[in-house]
Amino acid sequence: MMLSGDEDEEKWLAEGIAGVQHNAFYMHRALDSNNLREALKYSAQMLSELRTSKLSPHKYYELYMRAFDELRKLEMFFKDESRHGVSIIDLYELVQHAGNILPRLYLLCTVGSVYIKSKEAPAKEVLKDLVEMCRGVQHPIRGLFLRSYLAQVSRDKLPDIDSEYERDAETMTDAVEFVLQNFTEMNKLWVRMQHQGPGRVREKREKERNELRDLVGKNLHVLSQIEGVDLEMYKENVLPRVLEQVVNCKDELAQYYLMDCIIQVFPDEYHLQTLETLLGACPQLQPTVDIKTVLSRLMDRLSNYAVSSADVLPEFLQVEAFAKLSNAIGKVIDAQVDMPIVGAISLYVSLLTFTLRVHPDRLDYVDQVLGACVKKLSSAPKLEDSRATKQVVALLSAPLDKYNDIVTALTLSNYPRVMDHLDDGTNKVMAMVIIQSIMKNSTCISTAEKVEVLFELIKGLIKDLDGAAQDELDEEDFKEEQNSVARLIHMLYNDDSEEMLKIICTVRKHIMTGGPKRLPFTVPPLVFSALRLVRQLQNQDGDVAGEEEPATPKKIFQLLNQTIETLLSVPSPEMALRLYLQCAEAANDCDLEPVAYEFFTQAFMLYEEEIADSKAQVTAIHLIIGTLQRISVFGVENRDTLTHKATGYSARLLKKPDQCRAVYACSHLFWVDDQDGIKDGERVLLCLKRALRIANAAQQMANVARGSSGPVVLFVEILNKYLYFFEKGNTQITASAIQSLIELITSEMQSESTTLDPAANAFFASTKRYIEFQKKKGGAMGEKYDPINV
Repeated sequence: MMLSGDEDEEKWLAEGIAGVQHNAFYMHRALDSNNLREALKYSAQMLSELRTSKLSPHKYYELYMRAFDELRKLEMFFKDESRHGVSIIDLYELVQHAGNILPRLYLLCTVGSVYIKSKEAPAKEVLKDLVEMCRGVQHPIRGLFLRSYLAQVSRDKLPDIDSEYERDAETMTDAVEFVLQNFTEMNKLWVRMQHQGPGRVREKREKERNELRDLVGKNLHVLSQIEGVDLEMYKENVLPRVLEQVVNCKDELAQYYLMDCIIQVFPDEYHLQTLETLLGACPQLQPTVDIKTVLSRLMDRLSNYAVSSADVLPEFLQVEAFAKLSNAIGKVIDAQVDMPIVGAISLYVSLLTFTLRVHPDRLDYVDQVLGACVKKLSSAPKLEDSRATKQVVALLSAPLDKYNDIVTALTLSNYPRVMDHLDDGTNKVMAMVIIQSIMKNSTCISTAEKVEVLFELIKGLIKDLDGAAQDELDEEDFKEEQNSVARLIHMLYNDDSEEMLKIICTVRKHIMTGGPKRLPFTVPPLVFSALRLVRQLQNQDGDVAGEEEPATPKKIFQLLNQTIETLLSVPSPEMALRLYLQCAEAANDCDLEPVAYEFFTQAFMLYEEEIADSKAQVTAIHLIIGTLQRISVFGVENRDTLTHKATGYSARLLKKPDQCRAVYACSHLFWVDDQDGIKDGERVLLCLKRALRIANAAQQMANVARGSSGPVVLFVEILNKYLYFFEKGNTQITASAIQSLIELITSEMQSESTTLDPAANAFFASTKRYIEFQKKKGGAMGEKYDPINV
């Protein structure tokens, strides 16, 4: 029966473990009887199982660990000379007579460990001897595990500052030399593994190599633990030797892993002081090495080191860390011509993150990084890689997150140049990020120059880029974007009226390019921003100051008139009418009668020509009446003209109830408490009588159409208007007129043809209770109400 490769390997591993256990049994028996010769014989046979070439690294490791456990017991036996009766020097010679080289060297390393511990020979001599003799095994897997064993048994016996084994400078250098030599040989064996076996299993072989990487990296960890390796030794000896091996091995996996190891195991201070040397190796690595991750981790470590203590920051300036990192990244990108654009941008993101953490006050450094990114983006075709786009967004977001202030970002000349390389969709995303940052931090943009730069940055929201159509965009998303722009406009402010007018003109210039879909969202906030400035200036005399002072209410109103007109092309007449009325009210506050009249004229023209929907007409006429009632600047002639227009339009509404309500609302135009002279009782009464006639007509029409009278709520509403003007002292509104109206309503309610309306009944009952309350209250008002019976 044919076995699969995995089953074969399991069988070979089982055989190897059985061989180890079998020989270990006899070795233990020899150890128990203190029989050195038999112990060496069976230990050598046990270690011969490690000579196999049939196992993968993973399975070989299992076999090696079985043998390793047994070697610990053998080492304990070697330490006790009273048990075997042979001096350690003779034992060191004796084990070298083992037949096969692999068992011989394992035994030699085991005895060598004891030999060093006995101090009967200098540690450096024994270590040198062992590391040289291990060259005898050149099979990659067997050699790696043998040297790993050597590193394991010798790591606590290396001469060092606090070591019991020689502590002078020379022997410490020997210890470093030993580890470096072992590292070099292990790396060569590890790299050589890729050439074993047929080419078709290369992927599997690389996976196996990856599993063994820690055996090699352990040497660098040991080096970092030697206290005698100070900065000087690291700079002059350790780092150059390690980097030489890394560069010369020309293997992608080894170079990536070992560079990462160097960064992770040695102190941050050493990296900072040897930055040039470390970075100098980066462009020499294989083009396929993921150098961006290596450099990103280095910059992360260095930036964490920088923020750990304020005392270390001068070191960064002293060694010019930013310049060296920036230069190295440029060289790496130039050297690796096939590096994808996402890799290059992610390097700049890491460099920018480093810069913002270590040198937050150096905006020139930040702009330099952005400039380098612009250069790279300019050399590439259009950015279409979604991962690269995300990295660009991360690059642009970093300064916003760090400074919490868009104003700082606006001073970076390369910031908008980076944004120009984004596609339309991402440009909008980034624009939203910028606006959200402004909202979150309540940032006030206070100069026209900064507003200009800001609106260039968010132009993806302001207008269609490259003629792109908006149809593809979700309606809800579009509304959210435009509402964000509207909120942004309210964050643009300066107490200086001159500068504020410049800001308004700058914003207007940009939003006018937005097209008909955007204007209803962006024009209103601009208008209200301008009206805020008008109220700030309302004490100025427009006629005199207009020639000298550009920021005058008159000038702003002219600008507003032109701006609101653009809404007619949308068309959005209801919005334009509301804005005209707001401007009219502001002109009233500034005591500019001609301007207020002009805005009302525009509002009436809109009402006549553009607003055709009956519901919209009702809303519009009530807005006109309400605004006109609050205006005090008009002379008699102008006011009469406008009130006549308002009452005329009210009477011409489509539905009778709407006519009635608009007409009785007009009564307030002839009686304004706060103003002298506008208390025309007769015209108030005319309006109310006209409203009554319309209410009657509405009742009759309902009777004809449905065979029953309409609800009497209109009469109750008119009654309340009578009561209002009665209390205000309008002599034309008499108690007898109110009494007649109450009786009319009562009669209508009792009529069988009247439609039942609980709301109208409740309203009328409440009105009667109010009359009773006023009568009982007494005083002058009580006397006025006394003749009315309910």
